[in-house]
Amino acid sequence: MIARLQRAACWGLGLVLVYAAGTKLAQPWERFALSVDSYRLLPEWGVIVVARTLPWLELLLGLLLLLGWRLRYVAPLVTALLAGFWVAMLWAYLQGLDIDCGCFGVGQAVGPATLVRDALLVALAGFVTVGAVRARPTSSASAA
Repeated sequence: MIARLQRAACWGLGLVLVYAAGTKLAQPWERFALSVDSYRLLPEWGVIVVARTLPWLELLLGLLLLLGWRLRYVAPLVTALLAGFWVAMLWAYLQGLDIDCGCFGVGQAVGPATLVRDALLVALAGFVTVGAVRARPTSSASAA
């Protein structure tokens, strides 16, 4: 039962990451760069690197989750990535910045709703990570 819930959570997270990547990749990278820059956490070169690469990383990790490939390694990376997003959003919120979160393209302000949503995604990713780390490899596709 737990294994099925973790697999469903894995697929759900994979779909979320693929969707998030798709919304960013459908726009010019400069548009996402504005969201990244609004957090005031990175120098200009860092904003450019993140804006150009993060959507592709999200897409890759999302697809790997959907495939269930190397979950022992992929799931902790996803958890760390989502936790990093959440910390950045929390920091922006506590600083009183009135900005878009940049999560799914443009248009969602950082606020209590986005913080709760992303905290739930971090918890879900943690659940998948625990299951992936505890699981014994049964095939080459899921082997660690």
